[in-house]
Amino acid sequence: MSAEGRRGGRSARRAERTSSVIRSLPALRRKIPVYEVLNAEGLEMIHDASLRILEEIGIDFRDEESLAIWREAGADIRGERVHIPRDLLMSLAGKAPPVFTMNARNPERSTDVGGDSMTFGPTYGSPFVRMFDNERRYGTLDDLAIFHKLAHMAPALHNTGAVTCEPTDSPVSRRHLHITASAIRLSDKPFMGPVTSPERAQDAIDMAGLVMGEEFVKNNAVMVSIMNCNSPLVWDETMLGALKVYARGGQASILAPFTLAGANTPASTVATVASLNAEALAAIAFAQAVQPGARVIYGNFLSTVSMKSGAPMTGNSECALMNFMIGQLARKYNVPWRSSGMITGSKIMDAQAAYESAFNMMPILLAGANYIMHTAGWTEAGLTANLSKFMLDAEQMEMLHKMGQGPSFDDFDEAMDAIREVGPAGHFFGTSHTQNHFQNAFFMSELADNNSFEQWEIDGSKDMTKRGFDAAEKALKDYVQPTLDPAIDEAITAFITKREEQIPAAFQ
Repeated sequence: MSAEGRRGGRSARRAERTSSVIRSLPALRRKIPVYEVLNAEGLEMIHDASLRILEEIGIDFRDEESLAIWREAGADIRGERVHIPRDLLMSLAGKAPPVFTMNARNPERSTDVGGDSMTFGPTYGSPFVRMFDNERRYGTLDDLAIFHKLAHMAPALHNTGAVTCEPTDSPVSRRHLHITASAIRLSDKPFMGPVTSPERAQDAIDMAGLVMGEEFVKNNAVMVSIMNCNSPLVWDETMLGALKVYARGGQASILAPFTLAGANTPASTVATVASLNAEALAAIAFAQAVQPGARVIYGNFLSTVSMKSGAPMTGNSECALMNFMIGQLARKYNVPWRSSGMITGSKIMDAQAAYESAFNMMPILLAGANYIMHTAGWTEAGLTANLSKFMLDAEQMEMLHKMGQGPSFDDFDEAMDAIREVGPAGHFFGTSHTQNHFQNAFFMSELADNNSFEQWEIDGSKDMTKRGFDAAEKALKDYVQPTLDPAIDEAITAFITKREEQIPAAFQ
């Protein structure tokens, strides 16, 4: 193939990325088999252990209305401790839908959650950022806007997220309004809602109603939100309050035990999974007691604890095994499940960040998680959203998207003809098959450098961190804000103004 032809492939991909039409990949429909580490006996052992935890030990629901809901459903209430008979638990959990649609304001960006569908989203909740100067500092609303724009531009990110970084220049009491408005205005993908109080959750639902219509929002999921269990075995008033609002409002909830194995669960992968499975099942069942058919995602956040320092550790063999086990349990219960993708304890974009992220994400792909958070930008155990890593991770998601589709036989006969055409000792550059398929035959990274040393020097001797920042700068130059009806935009502004008049500014 000529040099002009080779340049044409890269130029075509670059032109596609910089056109006004944003390149977007649909939710991954996984065509590779899931990997399972438990036999039938092992799966049943963990399931039964979880049921015994809820029957015999019980789980705390620290909210009066939630306790009343459990009492009416038939659970045994002892103070704040809820003991749930297994038949009641599984009867309620069985009402959760196995698949639901996350509706975007641009219908072409809507995605299914559950079944063989896998969606990727950015990092979430970091108080600190590393932006173009690569200095660690607190995040701002301007930083958040940059991350929302880049999530909109990233082909393999299927939602904008929400609080990619904490905008610490906005009062905590009002922050959710500006986070939600930013996600709505700067992207037309699905987004995530706030969970720090029932009132803030309701504000997000009301703002979504301004964009997509109150009746539509009431009957369709347009956002998903994450509630964390205080492991071991405590669901608190704040998380339960938000869960009730979203369940009654028709929105989806990720019900996620936060696991520090060895600290808030036993120092055992199977016992840890039994414990977090009990916590997740209790919340899934509770959501159905609040609103039968409530859209829920079996959640988790997995880490182990260093017995030297107490620090959380990810990207290790134990987290991989736990993801495989959780995937099997979620399929047993026929509910969608969530995991956390490109996570690392590294403070910067370095080799540790790369190998921990990759080792964490690959088992998740093989385990078949449906909703994967933290697939772009996570560093420092989630404390820092890293702009360079955001871009590098987002490109990795494109590669994993292609891997998850499995091998294709679409051009197999044509390729076999090329083998006959070339015969022994030839090359395939000039065959019609190569000419027809070279642009899409293999994943070709735009950020990794596989050129000669000399060419790398000519291009500026850039390491991956620098190339990530450069990619972010270019993407922002190419960004075009998705169209939003001016009347809707004005309604959002008016809503925020009204609510800020009602909510005192508070930074705590």
